[in-house]
Amino acid sequence: MTIQRLLVANRGEIAVRILRTASELGIATTAIHSSDDATSDHLRHADSAIALEGMGPSAYLDIEQIIERAQADDCDAIHPGYGFLSENSDFAGACEAAGITFIGPSPAALALFGDKARARILAGERSVPILTGSDHAVDLAGARAFFEQLDGRPMVIKAIGGGGGRGMRAINEASEIEDAFERCTREAQAAFGNGALFVERFIPRARHIEVQIVCDQHGNVTHMGERECTIQRRYQKLIEIAPSPTLSESLRERITGAAVELAEAGGYSNLGTFEFLVDADTNDEYAFIEANARLQVEHTVTEEVTGLDLVECQLRIAEGATLDDLGMESPPALRGFAIQSRVNLERMREDGDVRPAAGTLRTFRPPAGPGIRVDTYGFVGYAANPSFDSLIAKVVTRHPSSDFKDAVRRARRALDEFQLEGPDSNIGFLRNILGHPDFIAGDLHTRWIDERIGELAVSSDNGAASGSQSAWAGGRVENQVTDPLAALDFFRQGAGAASLDVNRGLEEDRSGFPAPEIIGPPGTEPLRAPIQGTIIEILVGEGDSVAAGQDVIIMNAMKMEHVLQVDIGGIVQEITVSIGDIIWEGHPLVFIEPADVGSALDGASGDIDPDHIRPDLQHSIDLHEALLDHNREGPVARRHAKGKRTARENIAQLVEGGTWTEYMPLGVAAQRRVRSWEELRRVSPADGLICGLGTVNADLFDNSTATTAIISYDETVWAGTQGLRGHEKTDRMVETAHRLLTPLVFIAEGAGGRSGDTDAAYTRVAARNVRTFERLAELSGRVPMISITAGRCFAGNASMLGMCDIIVATEGSNIAMGGPAVIEGGGLGLFLPEELGPMSQQVPNGVVDIFVKDEEEAMAAVKRYLSYFQGRLKEWSVPDQRLLRHVIPENRLRTYDVRKVIELLADHDSVLELRPEFGIGVVTALIRIEGRSVGVIANNNMHLGGAVDSDGSDKLARFAQICDCWNIPVLTLVDTPGMMVGPEVEKTALVRHCHRVFVSLANLTTPKMTITLRKCYGLGGLAMLAGSTEAGLFNVGWPTSEYGGMNLEAGVKLGARAQLEKIEDLEERTRVYEEMVADAYERGNAVNAATVLESDDVIDPAETRQWILRLLDAVPNSEPIREGRRPYIDSW
Repeated sequence: MTIQRLLVANRGEIAVRILRTASELGIATTAIHSSDDATSDHLRHADSAIALEGMGPSAYLDIEQIIERAQADDCDAIHPGYGFLSENSDFAGACEAAGITFIGPSPAALALFGDKARARILAGERSVPILTGSDHAVDLAGARAFFEQLDGRPMVIKAIGGGGGRGMRAINEASEIEDAFERCTREAQAAFGNGALFVERFIPRARHIEVQIVCDQHGNVTHMGERECTIQRRYQKLIEIAPSPTLSESLRERITGAAVELAEAGGYSNLGTFEFLVDADTNDEYAFIEANARLQVEHTVTEEVTGLDLVECQLRIAEGATLDDLGMESPPALRGFAIQSRVNLERMREDGDVRPAAGTLRTFRPPAGPGIRVDTYGFVGYAANPSFDSLIAKVVTRHPSSDFKDAVRRARRALDEFQLEGPDSNIGFLRNILGHPDFIAGDLHTRWIDERIGELAVSSDNGAASGSQSAWAGGRVENQVTDPLAALDFFRQGAGAASLDVNRGLEEDRSGFPAPEIIGPPGTEPLRAPIQGTIIEILVGEGDSVAAGQDVIIMNAMKMEHVLQVDIGGIVQEITVSIGDIIWEGHPLVFIEPADVGSALDGASGDIDPDHIRPDLQHSIDLHEALLDHNREGPVARRHAKGKRTARENIAQLVEGGTWTEYMPLGVAAQRRVRSWEELRRVSPADGLICGLGTVNADLFDNSTATTAIISYDETVWAGTQGLRGHEKTDRMVETAHRLLTPLVFIAEGAGGRSGDTDAAYTRVAARNVRTFERLAELSGRVPMISITAGRCFAGNASMLGMCDIIVATEGSNIAMGGPAVIEGGGLGLFLPEELGPMSQQVPNGVVDIFVKDEEEAMAAVKRYLSYFQGRLKEWSVPDQRLLRHVIPENRLRTYDVRKVIELLADHDSVLELRPEFGIGVVTALIRIEGRSVGVIANNNMHLGGAVDSDGSDKLARFAQICDCWNIPVLTLVDTPGMMVGPEVEKTALVRHCHRVFVSLANLTTPKMTITLRKCYGLGGLAMLAGSTEAGLFNVGWPTSEYGGMNLEAGVKLGARAQLEKIEDLEERTRVYEEMVADAYERGNAVNAATVLESDDVIDPAETRQWILRLLDAVPNSEPIREGRRPYIDSW
């Protein structure tokens, strides 16, 4: 595949950088821009430029609009650059769906590595060191709980979906958590479109090392060395170096090796960066923190020391090139040192407070000369846009010398030559850093700047004179006549507003002109903007009382939020701004009349009755009350008359009291074309589908672990049929379960699709674009999914039932893929509902996993099943293990009940068997050992002697998938004469089915353990061993165990046939044959197998639990994991 036209979904210097390489490769290019970014320099580097609707970053985050623009301009590829949508898996997926090549990793890899919590889990599984932290998104309560576990050590809150210091705060005191958490959420949402956060332990003195990874689409992975990114200000990088001048060679090898390992494990392709923290005090201990699945801002230093064009690599790999094709099959040799200095348009006070600088570039002459490269989009006349990042240029220098000091001198010389006039910049600040002895010596950590900010900021000579244009409110009114409304209109409309007599020469030097002044009401004091930025929230209104220190305005600048407080108490007389206004520093935001108001909140609360219910609230309360069973007497009575419970009664048994949070309860059927709102409220409450979150087993586990998503069709509403709004509600809960990684319980009783929803009649034909079934199927393997039916479950309802991992059904239920009407409509005959999929069929054929008497038992079974996936129980008791010595008869030909073995091995009352009436040659059960969850697979010698048949293979394989998906250790109890043989069993496609045992057990990633109880013969025994005696963590036998390459009698007959044929006397032949068989049994007994190391030991059955517990204690993680690790669970 050759890329014909590339759309660059970014702006500024990185867009320029990408467009240049694409042009050199002969690729046609398209640039995009928001409505307030039409003067950005990247537009002139593209063959065509397209305007986006919207202002600021939100336009560059609009996936649907960008895809639409790309298709309109015939673009067959999109490069996202960095930031914005570069790590958004939904964007990559949208490109894929539109047939557009996304220049970057696959959507799956982006979803994995773009989620820092999932990336941490992968690192832990690969034994890559990680900091103590959460492996999933946390809420405020979760953050507080984690901080308490650290025993006074600091914590850091981070955005799951992006980096660059956005949505990140260090926490030293518990009192800081709530405010920081709220701030990080909003910053992350604004910067990455994802407000999810996670937490981890904070290392106060750490060095930041990242490794550049490159992978082709054929599974080949290599690295291109590391970068030192330790020079940061408030977690935002300022200076980057390649390679690290202080990293030891042994640590370099460990870190780069870890990065390659993670990339391979995650199925990565294209370019990516894997980031690590190194303890600056030891310079030896390291931990993985995140992966940036995109091109980095600092990719330039790697290019300089390797001589490669990383953007070209990205494009070539996207076209299908291998690393060999690119000459990159191994890490390249590095040449000297490269240093990148980020030049930002900003003002810095001597206390380190940073503010974006406003104004127009009057002079802009970047440095040049040997070893100097400048990536920029600046030009004379460019006006800084406060909506975007303040980065204007990257000064990249390289020196071939092996002495780092030479590279530093060149970097300082380049910054000395940089001429920039107009807005303030941080050039002087960067020079001060490069000149500091600690920088040259490498005695650094990530908070080094923050600890020395006053020293580094002082006399940094940041460009424009103090008190220059940033004091202006965006423009100059002719003759210095100040009109507050005109100034406000200027902020809202820009310098070209026709209603203003504004000096349009924004490129001119504003220094020396006084800022336009807005005059407030008499006797008032202004609260001025301390920084240039955007108003995102106004917390007070005119006429409000405010106390000194009260929050009144929230501004966003440089993608960070700033809360503004008043320093006087009084009455708000005038507010001059609105949400969304972009204002300059010094603008008066609020005018306050000083007054002795005391506490404004106390004063307000004195006039309010806390128990008063406003009419709008009462209306909402009434609508919700109408949904409850006690207000629906008729439908509830009809349900009870059938001997059944209502959906809400079942949910009440499932969840703990007070924890049920219902989602979208006010939805009604999509029939507003034919029914009134009042009628729909009465006949289709909640559109016949109740859904929400609640805790299940919270008496045993913490609330986070116990939280469960629940969806229940309501049979009292049109027989539980599936409506359009119900599908939308299902989609919402499935997505919520995916985001929160909570189990999903689906009560699916219902008659299938509903034909009466007319609201979509003119926009849909067969509703093939409904994504409910797709999304539910995609959830398989991500979270445990349990379905229940207590009655008729037909068509679409049965489909959703069947997509879940486990089906629980009650007596009298029917499960079928088509109801009576569908069967009759297909000309297949007339049948009663009771004739379709009765339990007499669906239990023994394996459709139903757990068969119970009624709904009460069904809900109890669901709670019990879920508990195995929620973690370890604190309280347990154990049967007398000595009884295990006597379960298996001494007569090797006698049968025994293997379920008795399982019950004795397990904690009291902890065995939950699945599909007991299907595939009866194998027993599958969840048990607990000292409270820990374990999955047991056992041959049943009472059926075919324990031989492996097709149904048993299928049952075993699916159970193994479930255990493996959520890291439940698997214990195999072997007693089989081998694969079932004969012409009848071959009719069941045994050759295919039985090998599911091999494939399933051999590929388990969860801990697996094997105990041979008696027979371990032939391929069936080998399959139960997962293909080898060394496949599991242990393989031991009880004294009753015996081993053979095949059935021993058959082995003797085949192996000694010639010898036996020579004996003509039949009695003598029989005697010799029986002696040979006895000798084979003797050679295959437990002790002899152990002497040739075909088992790890022959153990006392009473010590079996000790073996299991020792191994569970030894593995890194034997507890269930929250997010499943399989692409899906086999529905059969």
